Amino acid sequence: MPIHVAITRRVLPGREEEFREGLREFFQTSFDHGSVMGASMLTPPPGSDSREFGILRTFTNEADRDAFYQSPMFKTWDERARALTEGEPEYRQMHGLEAWFRSPNPPPRWKMAVCTLLGVFPTSLFLGAAVGPLTRGWPFPAGSLVFSALMVAMLTWVVMPLVTRILHPWLHPGN
Repeated sequence: MPIHVAITRRVLPGREEEFREGLREFFQTSFDHGSVMGASMLTPPPGSDSREFGILRTFTNEADRDAFYQSPMFKTWDERARALTEGEPEYRQMHGLEAWFRSPNPPPRWKMAVCTLLGVFPTSLFLGAAVGPLTRGWPFPAGSLVFSALMVAMLTWVVMPLVTRILHPWLHPGN
């Protein structure tokens, strides 16, 4: 499964454009590292006082993510970025819904809700038919726990990645 990482950096006052251009250059070279599946830059809204920039990166797997962050190419960028930012960057691996709908411009919530329904409904029908008969004689909380655990696992690692990939043109028109 792909790995999604969100990075936040606070840029020094007056260095925002230099950081933005440096990051654009780094994005271009970073795609030479075969494990990078995607990258997006999140900039502060126009007219805001925020100097926080976000970077969303997608890797093929954990080993490729780790190799990227240990590469000389990344270390060179990190050194350059540290001269343009204050404090330590914040790294956060994204999971669940935030990873399914990752984007610098997330789709409207109603579209996320429709996608989630399109994933949950058939999965619940399948699990009800496949697992329901096996857990029918169990105490309700135990059967419900097994059903819920299987539902979450299937949605996280199978169903929602498939649904969001298929519906990507609808979720992100023009991308």
